Amino acid sequence: MSDKHAMKPRLLLVEDDPISSRFLSTVLQALPADVDIAGDCAAALASAGGHALWLIDANLPDGSGSELLARLRQRSPATPGIAHTADGSAALHQQLLDAGFAQVLVKPLTAQALQTAVRDALTGAAGATSKTAPAAAADAMADWDDEAALRALHGNAQHVEQLRGLFLAELPSVCEKIADALRSDDVAGLQAALHRLRASCGFVGAARLAAAVQQLQAAPASPQARTEFQAAAGALAAAG
Repeated sequence: MSDKHAMKPRLLLVEDDPISSRFLSTVLQALPADVDIAGDCAAALASAGGHALWLIDANLPDGSGSELLARLRQRSPATPGIAHTADGSAALHQQLLDAGFAQVLVKPLTAQALQTAVRDALTGAAGATSKTAPAAAADAMADWDDEAALRALHGNAQHVEQLRGLFLAELPSVCEKIADALRSDDVAGLQAALHRLRASCGFVGAARLAAAVQQLQAAPASPQARTEFQAAAGALAAAG
């Protein structure tokens, strides 16, 4: 075994969305690092042990990121944790910091931002909460923002193509969940699905759909927001 391999940190990534998980794990492995992936709290607790850092989604299918961090800390009090979320609200960020996370990263984020945050956490450097810029109007954007996607993945076109393939394969089922939530007035289910989709859009450069998702999050009852979401999702599905 080489010295370089022996020095690689072992990280635990807890993320239930397949697009976000693929992006984050790809970027983390390029640090370089060994990455264990868990899709929920139960899997994270089952695989926990010997990690140099935990990266935990704020909202998981079987609990919150803060609850998971507290349980992991019972086993390893000194291990740092980074929270990641597509929710840009200051109140949530403060809650996560108060829960003991060293940093809060807002998805989508670039490879450079993620790697910098991880290096800072591993070396004990203080980190600022990562923020994203407001989205532009959906009707003013192209379906794909290739420059943003390449920037997020260090210019690796092959990784962008792979992520977009996975994104397009998942999109019909995600849109169906959103449609079901709208029909049944399931506010919590709608916001959860939109929250995940918005992060995925950012990772693959789905600019128009990301903006439409943000509009629908802000005004789920708006006919205009619903129409634009359907149009943006339909355009990507047709292109795929």
